[in-house]
Amino acid sequence: MTARPLDVAPSRPVRLPDSGLGRGWEGAVILGATVLLLSGGLVALYSASSVLAMRQDLPDTYYVFRQAAGACFGFVALLAVAWIPYRVWARLAWPIMVVTIVALLVVVLPWTHGIAPEINGARRWLRVGVTIQPSELAKLAVVIWTAALAVKKAPHFRSMSRGMLPFLAVWGITLLLIVLEPDLSTACVIGLLGALVVFCAGARLTHFAFLGLLILPFAKDQLAVGFRAERLAAFFNAGSDPVGAGFQVRQSLVALGSGGLTGVGPGEGRQKFGFLPEAHNDFIFAMIGEEWGLLGVLVLVTLYAMIVLVGFRVAGRAPDLFGELLAIGLTSLIALQALLHMAVGLAIVPATGLSLPLVSYGRSNLIMTCVAVGILMSVARASGSGRHQAARKPAARKPAARGTRVARA
Repeated sequence: MTARPLDVAPSRPVRLPDSGLGRGWEGAVILGATVLLLSGGLVALYSASSVLAMRQDLPDTYYVFRQAAGACFGFVALLAVAWIPYRVWARLAWPIMVVTIVALLVVVLPWTHGIAPEINGARRWLRVGVTIQPSELAKLAVVIWTAALAVKKAPHFRSMSRGMLPFLAVWGITLLLIVLEPDLSTACVIGLLGALVVFCAGARLTHFAFLGLLILPFAKDQLAVGFRAERLAAFFNAGSDPVGAGFQVRQSLVALGSGGLTGVGPGEGRQKFGFLPEAHNDFIFAMIGEEWGLLGVLVLVTLYAMIVLVGFRVAGRAPDLFGELLAIGLTSLIALQALLHMAVGLAIVPATGLSLPLVSYGRSNLIMTCVAVGILMSVARASGSGRHQAARKPAARKPAARGTRVARA
């Protein structure tokens, strides 16, 4: 009897099993990474905030319990949004944008201090039974609204007046209100997100170059006054103000350097004892590096990389242009915030005050990030279903207009 040759390669393409969250595995990977970031974030937050809470005569679990409540609400919202067809958001884009602009306007009006108090020199929060931060809603609203309108305006992007002008008008109002809070960092992030979405939809680089030249004098004026100028000076010359504007970043580097390979141990960090301000929020990445070391930082970066890479994969396989642009914008929202937060901790960019998504203290940011992940999972579910349909019938996707570009992940 002759032996049968051993098959060393599959006879058909290998497919990963369905996740149960719709067709495909992408949604499960995004959800798994999100759950790990939420869980690890609560552990890191307790260590970073316990001393601060006790100094304020509060229980050591005060901040972590509040964050846990926000995480539970955000996770429920994530699951609910994940099962809503993502095309619903195109119809809700204008109402969401209008509500966001109204909320931002209420925050900066001079006679609304009762519900929009000044905290640490800025008015960024609305207290209407619960405390919300409208600028966090603005990040999500601008991505959804821009993606929805870009689908309609894609054939007209060669014209500044017919293509870009509507975007500039709404972006300008939104960003101006956020700058007045003041919160220039968030305004810059939102502006970059909007520009990225329309660029992927086919906007011209020359338009962005022209707009950059127009914005440059305003940006220069904003960066040359107050604490922003001090932070820039400290960034370019770390020794110019070591106990002032440069103190936070200097202590962040001390924390990261103290962690070594494996860290000093959970709960054993020293920077939280008043050496590193905002250790539970703006500089929680440095606390993770101190207590969990380089290995902990690598795990953190890997989890974000999983969400970002899979998110762009979802964008590239989306059934239509709106789903593609929506996935690009939402993935970039998470990626940009995480990248900038970690870059600040490493003294690569000036201090921005941006939270680390799903980890830093701040329930508005946490809930909005969970909603963004839920919408991304909704696109992933539709993308998976579209792949199975494509096996029977070619996808009927509207071709891009001449002169436009459609991004592919």
